[in-house]
Amino acid sequence: MSAKQRSPAYRPRCELIGKILGAFYLQRISIRGLCHHFDTQNDLGQSFRVDLLCRPFGAITQKFPIENCFNVESRINYLLLATALLGTFFSGTATRIVSISMPTVAQSLGTDLLGVSWALLSYQLSNIGLSVVFGRISDLWGREKMFALGFFVFALSSLLCGFSQTVLQLIGARFVQGVGGAMLQSSSRALAAESVTEDLAGRAQGFMTTAHHVGFILGPGIGGVMIDYYSWRWSFFLLVPVGIGGTVLALMNWRRRPTERPLHAGSIDYFGAALLFAITSILVFIFDRRTQEIIGGSVKLFLTAGFLVSLAVFLIHESRSQNPFVNLHLFKIRRFSFSVVSLLIIAMCYSLTGFLLPFYLQDILHLSPTKVGLLFMVPSVLTVAFAPLSGYLSDRLGPRIPATLGVSFMIVSLAFGGFLRVDSHWMMPAMLVIIGAVTNGIFNPANSTAMISMMPREHRGFASAMNHVTFGFGNVFGVALGGLCMSLAFEHYTGVKAASLTTKNPLGFVAALNTTFLAAIVLTVIALFTSALRGAEKPS
Repeated sequence: MSAKQRSPAYRPRCELIGKILGAFYLQRISIRGLCHHFDTQNDLGQSFRVDLLCRPFGAITQKFPIENCFNVESRINYLLLATALLGTFFSGTATRIVSISMPTVAQSLGTDLLGVSWALLSYQLSNIGLSVVFGRISDLWGREKMFALGFFVFALSSLLCGFSQTVLQLIGARFVQGVGGAMLQSSSRALAAESVTEDLAGRAQGFMTTAHHVGFILGPGIGGVMIDYYSWRWSFFLLVPVGIGGTVLALMNWRRRPTERPLHAGSIDYFGAALLFAITSILVFIFDRRTQEIIGGSVKLFLTAGFLVSLAVFLIHESRSQNPFVNLHLFKIRRFSFSVVSLLIIAMCYSLTGFLLPFYLQDILHLSPTKVGLLFMVPSVLTVAFAPLSGYLSDRLGPRIPATLGVSFMIVSLAFGGFLRVDSHWMMPAMLVIIGAVTNGIFNPANSTAMISMMPREHRGFASAMNHVTFGFGNVFGVALGGLCMSLAFEHYTGVKAASLTTKNPLGFVAALNTTFLAAIVLTVIALFTSALRGAEKPS
């Protein structure tokens, strides 16, 4: 055999031939014949022998099974990656489709803004409250099975939403839909991490971020078409076939992959799971703006007490349990805990910008809603553009550098907010939005790689769920703290009670806005340090 035949340049050709012939092998089609051959290695360093096709239907002889090049032991499990991408695209699209249909739903079902708000809140409660629960169960039970069940539950609940005749029926169906969403979003990034080898983990997370924001871009348009030409019910019916298709794909992959033996069901700490759901649900009630409008501020004191009691009982129970539902020692891993803190702060700043800036653009600069809407489409577009680059950089340099670079962009973005004026050119707030979008595209894939792909495999479901829940809580906290900071600053500058916060006093409003953005910069500096000091780039 010549040196040329042994060279690494032959590996791509071998992979192509191996995949084609592997397909025949997996379908049990017999291929006969003898030819000359050359030896090579697959990506795991295992050697095998591939005969060149010197006559029709050639032959293949193996030292190791050829499906190692074709199936899940190759560098990329394309079926698993495609299923994970479909799941995150599905959740992103569904969120925007449903949101845009809510005004029409309220009119059709004869309810008001308060009634339809419960439909949104019920989804948020089950989705955020159960994500960590399902993430941990997927570690114990199997992520593909949980993912398939999530697609099915989401599809079934979407059908029930479409057939709802009263707002109470819609609220119940939306709660079940949130359960399906929690199953999907708690496992999707963990499955993406397992679909590739470690050297491609960053790119996989970049593709996940891209898929989610493509759904965000397409969702409003799809929802608008459904409402204008059919009915609001078709906004939900459209999700059913996609959910069924996702179920089939997830089950196909589950049957293909060599599954590990799951832990016994008795090892699941159901009391710990119930406490965790209570803690996350109460937090949503305490900080969510819609919830405060529904239940009133007087109930917050009792909710806060309930949260503190539940948290204390949970920590004591988990520390004493032989099979804790949440391994609290994971938070001692600096790479994981610092990534959680960084994500929470960035999500808070991102939602704060999205919450406050439209008031400035419309009520102070008097931009039309159409122009404001077009401006806020930019973040998703730029995220789609930058996320694959972030994934590539994470694979080449490790996640710490691109994640920290993303936090730096957020500081620059917020600095523009600190210099806004009553008569600023519209490009000033536009730069705030655009640079903030660069943060989202660069930071999220890299931080997800550090949180999920570098965790031990048996804890990736929990890590993936923590990624989703942390981002969700960041959005809630950002709106709550942004409103609080604005109220306090407005009262300081104008002497008017905080309850009278309004854009009718432009100077006071803009001064409060400047202070809020500058305070957010101080918070983001903390994220800069936690991102830069997050620890080793490789799992121990």
